[in-house]
Amino acid sequence: MIEITPILDHKGNKPLYIQLSNYIKQEIMEGRIQPNEKLPSKRKLSSYLDVSLNTIQAAYDQLCAEGYVESNPRKGFFVATISEEVFTNPLYSPKHEKQDKLEKKINIDFNSGKVDLRYFPYTVWRKLAIQSLYEDQNELFYNGHPQGDLNLRAAIAKYVFESRGVKCSPEQIVIGAGTQILTGLLCLILGKQHTYAVENPGFHRTKAVLMDQGVKMKAIPLDENGICVNQLAMSDASVVYVTPSHQFPNGMVMPITRRMELLNWANEREGYIIEDDYDGEYRYKGAPIPSLQGLDINGRVIYLGTFSKSLIPSIRISFLILPLTLLNRYQDKFMLYKQTVSRLHQDTLFRFMNEGHWQTHLNKMRTLYRRKHATLMKALSMYMGDNVIVIGEKSGLHILIKVHNGMSEEELINMAMEVGVKVYPTSVYYDDPKVNQEPKILLGFGGLTESEIVAGIQLLKKVWW
Repeated sequence: MIEITPILDHKGNKPLYIQLSNYIKQEIMEGRIQPNEKLPSKRKLSSYLDVSLNTIQAAYDQLCAEGYVESNPRKGFFVATISEEVFTNPLYSPKHEKQDKLEKKINIDFNSGKVDLRYFPYTVWRKLAIQSLYEDQNELFYNGHPQGDLNLRAAIAKYVFESRGVKCSPEQIVIGAGTQILTGLLCLILGKQHTYAVENPGFHRTKAVLMDQGVKMKAIPLDENGICVNQLAMSDASVVYVTPSHQFPNGMVMPITRRMELLNWANEREGYIIEDDYDGEYRYKGAPIPSLQGLDINGRVIYLGTFSKSLIPSIRISFLILPLTLLNRYQDKFMLYKQTVSRLHQDTLFRFMNEGHWQTHLNKMRTLYRRKHATLMKALSMYMGDNVIVIGEKSGLHILIKVHNGMSEEELINMAMEVGVKVYPTSVYYDDPKVNQEPKILLGFGGLTESEIVAGIQLLKKVWW
């Protein structure tokens, strides 16, 4: 076994997993642990260091996230192979050459799609997944209902009603492997004769699906309350895709007055609203606003939800809720399409929800992300002050910042990468990127620790001013 003998301070302020991951990083940088070497198993290292398995798991996860270590399923964790360029940059002094250049390769990644995996209930999920594999559950090895297993659809219907005011029966729910899959299915159900309106700026992956489906699209600008309904009304669109609970990427929450205007448009146009509630679970200021679907009395709203933000992205379980008129059309013409989500995962998620673990996990994550959000806002205020304007800070797992330093979007991103910090553009979300004159940078914080958030903002200040 590789000698891993850190001196861990159990009473210190720095978490044990951070102390351990920093120690292993240093051993790798100094060459005492070589590329491709296998790290000790979590159980062996836990016993050897007399710390919990969760601490070892969190340390290994951190090393994987930073690129020092790679996980090989069923084989273990191995040190990553790092290019020789990392260790041979003449701009760095010999004493710190290895460490500084390697750290330049490490990303503090403000990715909006990441969640905090350290708090995923691995033990509970593993136990429930095993239960799904019991012999008396072998019917799960066959293809299930095209809309998804009824037990899970019933659990989802109960949850969205209690949490978001969504009114539906389990029969109205269609489960699918991600929002893009379900958006493609919606294009088939609704038909390609419609013009589809999208928010500008708006979610680029949805726009890519619509483009690939060959439908006509119309980009509608936003104001401080969300999509401009008056502009929508002047278009020939009869379907509109919106993210009202946390507009992506600008982050505003659509107020009730604008929601009613949008519903009135749909009724008058005899059109449909696709409501993507991708991270509606997380709100930091004010009382929750009911979903559009919950306000709809005329069957004009199609609700899209996902477990990617609230659980883990790789589970690939999303769902749509169809109005009854569209449900009939779907069941008449598209039930031939098989379900795209593993029944084993569906059953595990059903058990997770049915036994109360889901609500416990969600409450824990809300508290965690609220704390991270506060940390990010405090760091921006402390280190950047009036040099940035924060946009969309009331909910979700990302914010935008307008940066007042004269740099272009590309320059801001490249300078951040110089110190190993990855931030994201917003120009990609515009129908015409050239219209976005004042650069705005997207900062996701869900997958970062509080210390990483602060360190990332400090590094950005260093290179931006």
